Formats: sequence, structure tokens, C-alpha cells
Amino acid sequence: MALPKKRTSRSRKGMRRSHDQVQTPNVIYCECGEPTLPHRACPVCGSYKGRQVTEREDG
Repeated sequence: MALPKKRTSRSRKGMRRSHDQVQTPNVIYCECGEPTLPHRACPVCGSYKGRQVTEREDG
């Protein structure tokens, strides 16, 4: 099994790991004012692109 000849420096290790962070989700605001994910119906009011696509469940 191959082993590295030299120790990987902190700088090189950090440069390799620079793309491993968790991306922050893109948030848009619905017409009702609630934050939602893009290209999805609003979980609160059920609208998407200005039209009602799901019914609200008011228990």
C-alpha cells in the first residue's frame, strides 16, 4: 500500500478542504412573506409563481 513520503502541511490540507464546506441554502420570500426554497411551493400558503397549487390544511 502506498504511503506519503512527507507530511501534508496545514496550508496544503486547508487548500484541499476549501471546497468541503456546507453551502448555505438559497432563500426566496413568498408573497405571504415566508422564506422558502426556490422552485418549490410555499409550505405555509401553498402557492407557487403566484398561483395556488396545494390546499392549506387548517386542522
